[in-house]
Amino acid sequence: MNKLVLYSGGLDSTVLLRKVARENFHVNVQALSIFYGQKHAKEREFAKWQCANLGIKLYEADLSAVFSFNPNVSALLQGSEMDIAHKSYAEQLADLGGSGTVTAYVPYRNGLFLSYAAAVALQLECDEIFYGAHADDAAGYAYPDCTEEFIAAQAEAISTGTAGKVQLTAPWWNKNKAAIVAYGLQIGMSEEQFAHTWSCYEGQEEPCGSCGTCIDRKAAFEANGILDIL
Repeated sequence: MNKLVLYSGGLDSTVLLRKVARENFHVNVQALSIFYGQKHAKEREFAKWQCANLGIKLYEADLSAVFSFNPNVSALLQGSEMDIAHKSYAEQLADLGGSGTVTAYVPYRNGLFLSYAAAVALQLECDEIFYGAHADDAAGYAYPDCTEEFIAAQAEAISTGTAGKVQLTAPWWNKNKAAIVAYGLQIGMSEEQFAHTWSCYEGQEEPCGSCGTCIDRKAAFEANGILDIL
């Protein structure tokens, strides 16, 4: 059976894509990239590069209409009047009293993505969906649709809703970004392959270096004894 990776072109999902490709001998693996009106749509260019590099079929979908009713619900959406926070997630959570959604949270985005992916998976005869949520994003409910509870509920819903034909796997749920970089290094990802991932939320041609994801990315590489690869 085929495997479907929910894939953004970011660091976490790229390491996941390469993990799944490696474990399946680079066959029967497909990727699904979703545009939802995000400012950092540049990540999609990197998704295309990675899939071409791996010889994996990339399917693209546009779900931006779902978030067109009020772009001010998230700083991540094009047209939003909210600013991207230039603080670490730890600092953002501290500002929230230790728990709460950050301004970059897009309401129920991952629930929407996974529901869509389940429908696509059945059409493509995939028996497993891979999802790259990790522990750093789940911390303090900064992104509640990355939490262990959310993943478990979605896994049950997808299995039930597809009559057991499709299962959800989220191997990073209890790992931080540093551990994900470490795994990428372990499986032999090259500097070029790491460099063709996008993390910054600002939507510019070059990473800002100071938004939450840029800070986390830099720290993850430094935790592995290397400078950030951009």
